[in-house]
Amino acid sequence: MLQLTAHCKVLLATEPVDFRKGMDGLAALCRQRLLSNPMTGTVFVFRNKRRDALKILTYDGQGFWLCTKRLSTGRFKWWPQVNNQATHPLIARELSVLLWNGNPAQAALAPDWRKIAC
Repeated sequence: MLQLTAHCKVLLATEPVDFRKGMDGLAALCRQRLLSNPMTGTVFVFRNKRRDALKILTYDGQGFWLCTKRLSTGRFKWWPQVNNQATHPLIARELSVLLWNGNPAQAALAPDWRKIAC
């Protein structure tokens, strides 16, 4: 089972991705464009151009997980603006808000009890 805990490092790819890519294609994209090692346990979040689907890629020590969420109606309302950054860090609680099509920047979340290195 895939769990999002406070210790998870979460990175959103700021630009849309071709969703025909599978695990290997997204892992290569992590290395080449996001300049990150996909085998570190980081949770990588990608979206498609239409903003109606997300893919999450992570490595659990034995293999890769690839999860997909596609909205049945509507589009994801929030996504970070592209400002010459390939990724945007989130905390796990903010990712949970995003997965329910919320805006993590506007969510009333309790402050973190400790700093998490991104």
